[in-house]
Order: sequence, then structure tokens, then C-alpha cells
Amino acid sequence: MDFHNCLYDIAERLGNEELAALKFLCLDHIPQKKQESINDVLVLFQRLQEEGMLEEDNLSFLKELLFHIGRWDLLSRVLKSSPEEMVRELQVLGKAQVSAYRVMLFKLSEEMDKTDLKSFKFLLITEIPKCKLQDNASLLDIFVEMEKRTILAENNLVTLKSICFRVNRSLLGRIDDYERSSTERRMSIEGGEELPVSGLDEVTIKMQDMWDSPGEQESESLNSDNVYQMKNKPRGYCLIFNNNNFSKARKDIPKLSNMRDRKGTNYDEEALRETFKELHFEIVSFSDYTASQIHEVLVSYQSKDHKDKDCFICCILSHGDKGIIYGTDGKEASIYELTSYFTGSKCPSLAGKPKIFFIQACQGNNFQKAVPVPDETGLEQEHVLEEDSSSYKNYIPDEADFLLGMATVKNCVSYRDPTRGTWYIQSLCQSLRERCPRGEDILSILTGVNYDVSNKDNPRNMGKQMPQPTFTLRKKLFFPPN
Repeated sequence: MDFHNCLYDIAERLGNEELAALKFLCLDHIPQKKQESINDVLVLFQRLQEEGMLEEDNLSFLKELLFHIGRWDLLSRVLKSSPEEMVRELQVLGKAQVSAYRVMLFKLSEEMDKTDLKSFKFLLITEIPKCKLQDNASLLDIFVEMEKRTILAENNLVTLKSICFRVNRSLLGRIDDYERSSTERRMSIEGGEELPVSGLDEVTIKMQDMWDSPGEQESESLNSDNVYQMKNKPRGYCLIFNNNNFSKARKDIPKLSNMRDRKGTNYDEEALRETFKELHFEIVSFSDYTASQIHEVLVSYQSKDHKDKDCFICCILSHGDKGIIYGTDGKEASIYELTSYFTGSKCPSLAGKPKIFFIQACQGNNFQKAVPVPDETGLEQEHVLEEDSSSYKNYIPDEADFLLGMATVKNCVSYRDPTRGTWYIQSLCQSLRERCPRGEDILSILTGVNYDVSNKDNPRNMGKQMPQPTFTLRKKLFFPPN
């Protein structure tokens, strides 16, 4: 494909949001004033050619842009490169053409949800005119306005950190990572050493290297005793049990007469479906299953041959109580029994492979109360939350290679927003989508989920929620995107 056809092919496959992202990442090379007339990807490419950033024999900047916005399909199919190659290239000191500062801001924009963005704008009312803070203004637009007013710059992150502290403290981690890596880069320049650049941390580079094709040096790490193999496609089955309608339970079991339908659970199912599909799992969904039907399904998958699979995942979205989840008929299913179908002796083809269970259900009726923290402030949430109610102990069989991710600790409720889904599943899926491509292992990701969910508040009763992963994993578990 010749140069101009190549650019046209890429431009045809990029939408308006991706154009906005590319323009933001190019701000250090094409000033904002020159960008005002750019309303098409091809026009942006022309500007880059004029600036000498895009040439027929030099596509490195274009590759870097596509890498950062996550269009690895175009990187691979059109430009014949790969994320792994880009990681190796960008770790060379001085090779990156997009500043680590701008990459950090772009990643923040990807991690901030609509509610956080609304709060972010509210806290800037005294700094930026209201006309610049309209509903259709993206976070990238806001960053540009902040830079214009000199309240945001590479060496001035005070306002940004202050607002993120109030809106969503988990965002501070990315800013801290940037500041730490900036210090390391300055030291490396002074000492003549080479360190990762452009927002790529050492863990990312290490893991991306591990995903290289067999025959290269890094493939030795992939096959080591310290990392679970993850090379088959599909990786394995991902079962999703989504229980919403509990009318039969209310009718047949008097003590469950107050058990509500689980409004909003479909948001969780969709998030799980999209997330694990991206991670190359075969998705199988089951809606409104009774306890016995859940058992029957798991028995059938216990008997399948998982020889050509690397992993097994089961997600259960339902009401629950101590040590159990409820079927839609109100009958109890022991979490211990559900997981035990896949022990090494009962499911030999999964022996030595990770078996993962994510359970979104209450484990009791107690509320976790908020503990006051000095100088902590926050904005009240807009929606009324519900509980997935009706400790757990020894749910995971003694055999190895299990991971049980519970939405909450024993004896306590978990929260579900009827208009958005549950705190736990939504945070889990967002974290997996963002952090698996960065090469983070599952336990690190779940630790981040714990932090995110624990910072949320239920304004109705000041309730909190603390997820809890329990595991007998023997190795590092990663979900590479390729």
C-alpha cells in the first residue's frame, strides 16, 4: 500500500473521539490555534506533514499516536508494527515524540467517568468561564483551557492533583507515576542511563516483552514457572450467570418476600461480556437461572475437555448471603460447592490452570460504615443505590490455582446502581480493560479495584463497600491483549 492510500485507510477508520485524542497528543507539535480548523483526520495528517512529523519514509510518530490511543489493529494491519515493538522502541531514551506529560493527561481522560467529569467541571467554575464547561466539553477540552490559563503545565500539576483528590483519588496514582518517572528520566539523562519513557513503566515493558513471539529471548519468561501460560485463543470459557427476576422466590419462599429484582444487573453483564471478549475468552451467558440450573451448568463444564484452554472464568451476578448465592427460585447454592467442581481431581483438564470466580452478591445484611478521615471531602452521588442482600470462609478448595473475587467481605452488603450497574463489577471491568494492556497482573489489578470501590460512598446510609479477593494461585496471572 502506497503512502497516501495508507493514510487514507487509517483516516477512514478513526472516529471523532479518536481525532480529538490525536489532536490533543499532537499539541506539542501543532499549537492549539493551528488546530482550530482541523475537523478531519486527513487534515490533521496534512498538518503533520507540513510540520515534518509525518513522511513517507518516517511513520514513527504516526505509529506512536496509534499506539497511545489503543488502535493496535491499525498499527498491526496497516503499518505492520505491533504494541510490543512500540514498547521496545519507546523505552529508548529520547525516542518518544509525544511527551510523557501529554500521555499522562490523555490516560487520565480515559479513566475518568461521566460523573467524575461533571464534578471536575464543577470544581473549575471559579477558574474557567462557564461557556467552556458545557456538557459537551470533554476532559481533553478542559485540559486545554487549563493550560491556556496557566493553571496546568508540565511543571504545574497542583490544581490538577487537588481536583483529582476530591473527585476520584484513584486518579492520583497515574499522576504520581508520571512525576516519579519524570524524576527518573532526569536522573537517567544526568547519569547517561536509559530508562523507560513516554509514560511506559518498567512493568509494562517487562510484560509486553513477555508477549513476544516464541523464539525470542523474552519467550523464556513466558514459559517460566512463575507465570501462567496464556497463549491459546480462546483463552477459555467465561460463564456469566445474570440473575435479575426473583418473582418466583418472593412467591414461593415467605422469608424472601422482600427480595427485589436486581435492576441494573444487565449493565454488569454487558461490561463483563465486552471485557472478557477483548481478553479473548469465549463468552457464554445464562439469564435468571435457579440454583439447581447453575449447578447443572457447572457440572457440564466440569466434564468438558479444557485441554486447549488456558483458563476458566465464572461470573455470578445475583443476591446472596453468608457463603451462598441465591438462584432465582430462592434456593441457596454454596459458593464452596460451585468452585469445587473444578478442582484438579474433578476436572483434570484444568489441573494446574487458573480457575477464576467473580461473585457479585451480598454476603450478609450488615452495612460497612464510613470511617471519618481528616480533611476528606466528596460530592454526593445522584442515584439511589440498592443492596444485593438476601462469613464466608474456606470457599476455595484446598487445591491450587483458584481465585475467588468477592464483591464484599463477609457479613456485609454490596451496592448496585439501577442505572449503571454494581460498584464492584463496573470497577473490575474498567480496571481490566485499562490495566491488562499495560501488563499488570490480576492481583495488582484487584488491589486497585479494592481501592476504587472502598472510596465510593452510599449517601443514603453512609455505607461503604470493601471487596475481597481470596486465592490459591501459585504463579503470576496476566491477560495479554494479543
